[in-house]
Amino acid sequence: MKVLVVGSGGREHAIAWSLAKSSHVDKLYAIPGNPGIEAIGTCVPGNVEDLEGILTFVEDNDIDLTVIGPEVPLCMGMADLLEDHGHKVFGPRSAAANLEGSKAFSKDFMIRHNIPTAAYKEVDNLEDAYAALAEFSYPVVVKADGLAAGKGVVIAEDEATAKATLKDMLDGKILDGAGKKIVLEEFLTGFECSLLCFTDGETIVPMVSAKDHKQVYDNNKGPNTGGMGTVSPNPFLPEGMNEVFKTDILDPFIKGLKEDGLDFRGVIFIGLMIENNKAKVLEFNVRFGDPETQVILMRLESDLYEIMDAVASRSLKDVDIKWSDDQVTCVVLASGGYPNSYPKGKVITGLDNVPEDIVVFHAGTARNEQGDIVTAGGRVLNVCAKGASLEETRKKVYDAIKDINFEGVYYRKDIGLH
Repeated sequence: MKVLVVGSGGREHAIAWSLAKSSHVDKLYAIPGNPGIEAIGTCVPGNVEDLEGILTFVEDNDIDLTVIGPEVPLCMGMADLLEDHGHKVFGPRSAAANLEGSKAFSKDFMIRHNIPTAAYKEVDNLEDAYAALAEFSYPVVVKADGLAAGKGVVIAEDEATAKATLKDMLDGKILDGAGKKIVLEEFLTGFECSLLCFTDGETIVPMVSAKDHKQVYDNNKGPNTGGMGTVSPNPFLPEGMNEVFKTDILDPFIKGLKEDGLDFRGVIFIGLMIENNKAKVLEFNVRFGDPETQVILMRLESDLYEIMDAVASRSLKDVDIKWSDDQVTCVVLASGGYPNSYPKGKVITGLDNVPEDIVVFHAGTARNEQGDIVTAGGRVLNVCAKGASLEETRKKVYDAIKDINFEGVYYRKDIGLH
């Protein structure tokens, strides 16, 4: 089979890495891919938002399955376009992708289908937004309605911060217009958990648990990022939560998809806050999480192609998905300055010295004119290790990181710790 992975980040490298192990996959392509994917497949220049260009590539190269990694092309309707032309796709159609594309749409879906979530208020102008603040205590969560590359959520500790954030978002000065509409949300206490599930719209199968570390600095300080590191399984998950997830969230979710006529075949990522053995949904993402994907797929023992093909064909109920009992730790090496402005083009050294039992996924890399691998994003590399215990995998990762370097490199030292 010929498979195309759309995207260029660490998530797509992990997906390609897992697909490359399948006996069904004869040829693996990525658009545009990255220097890490080059070692296992063919990277093709292109833009993930060029829907027509990707359709042309799929048709010219007889692609059997297209796996859409990022949220933007999903929300733009890439799955719709490819499927309408008779091509098999792993990823939801655009109407279902609105569960990530619009925070307001997502919150409305949760409320209507009795999925536990934080109290919220939707606003689209400054006067109403300021007035709505009176309905919340502090801290309050301010969310841009649209896609904002993981940067559209601000936890405002006081009224002055909340008002300044609302003004910046609604004035369109930041986030490229993603904040034309705002969701104000109750701040939930507890601890965050990432729950990823395969679903074909009829069957939903949870993956193994993972714990993400969102804030940029140690001890959960500083601004939110797309994720600074992950561990799987989640070491803080209470016993018995899987049944809670099924009853309170997953069953109502599938029922809601059916009632609303949403065609969802792909991965639903559910961000959760857990307190007192109860779970509330923080957000839905309509694709693999990043960097949760990296640790989760390293524990997958089943054939990823077979799973994705079953999802695309609405036959997920026929697949038995198996996972290893191993622990996995992933630490993100970021550019200095991330999640704000940061330099690019810094030469990365030491990748050839990484031990064989360490997996390095490329998240924001490129090649310069001399052929060197250089930094090309805020989150640059995902350094991952698998082992029998969390302590073992943390030691492996942090030992390996000592040999990898680029100017301004930054990473959290406390991934996997409480």
